[in-house]
Amino acid sequence: MKIAILDDYQEVALGFGDWDSLGADVKVFTEPFADPAEVVARLRDFDVVVAMRERTRFSAEVLDRLPALELLVSTGHRNAAIDVAAARRNGVVVCSTGYIAAPAAEHTWALILAAARNVPEESRNMREGGWQTTVGTILAGKTLGLLGLGRLGAGAAKIGQAFGMETIAWSQNLTQEKAAPHGVTAVSKDELFARADVLSVHLVLGDRSRGLVGAPELAAMKPTAILVNTSRGPIVDEAALVDALRRKEIAIAALDVYDVEPLPSEHPLRTLDNVVLTPHIGYVTRETYEIFYRDAVEDIAAFQAGSPVRVME
Repeated sequence: MKIAILDDYQEVALGFGDWDSLGADVKVFTEPFADPAEVVARLRDFDVVVAMRERTRFSAEVLDRLPALELLVSTGHRNAAIDVAAARRNGVVVCSTGYIAAPAAEHTWALILAAARNVPEESRNMREGGWQTTVGTILAGKTLGLLGLGRLGAGAAKIGQAFGMETIAWSQNLTQEKAAPHGVTAVSKDELFARADVLSVHLVLGDRSRGLVGAPELAAMKPTAILVNTSRGPIVDEAALVDALRRKEIAIAALDVYDVEPLPSEHPLRTLDNVVLTPHIGYVTRETYEIFYRDAVEDIAAFQAGSPVRVME
């Protein structure tokens, strides 16, 4: 059996799972593939592929051209980058792994605090021999606006309340009855953007959420506001966000996700002085990787034994 482990950017996958127990030929890919043609060319001979979250897309076009593929393991519970129906049509079993939500909620707050207190700039100043150059803002008494109040949004709300923030939220189906148990007030979309001192995105990417935060929403925000996105890049219109940041329509954006990942080296977001950027590491923790790669090995072993587990439907 030939196994490909994809997008191991940090070169740590082999240390988080007992791959030797599978008695297979395991190859690790540490760089992203440029396009679907490269995905097909590099993976054509593999029986099993272990995909890290949504870093590599497995469309019908790709899956139709991987005749050797029998098992596709995705880390996490779901993977919007995999066409599961096309996999099934090609006789490919798709399995998932366990996941923990806490790291993403924690990283949301790492970004919020970094943005509010100018941590990246002040850290850089210290390393360069400087001292105080910025004036931060407190969070206590401010309003945290949550775009989405699912498991991650509710977790972010709880932390915001611990900081003494008022918490409000909006999503298409959110009601006050659903928000109240979390100590959150459900508001209209217009009110969310107008009132939020910190606006944090916690929606699943889909047809209704793609581009949901566009130029009108950004223009409605306070000029002192912080926009945080640890969900999915395309929920925020990236061109509109760059324009708003250049115009200082909002104070700062703190981002962990982007339209194209890895973020191109020449991307304009990298040139702005009012952004905090991290490379989609909200879920990248030792504890998460232990679950991902342990479960991936279990998935492959179960498949070898003829009894697949955690099969995606």
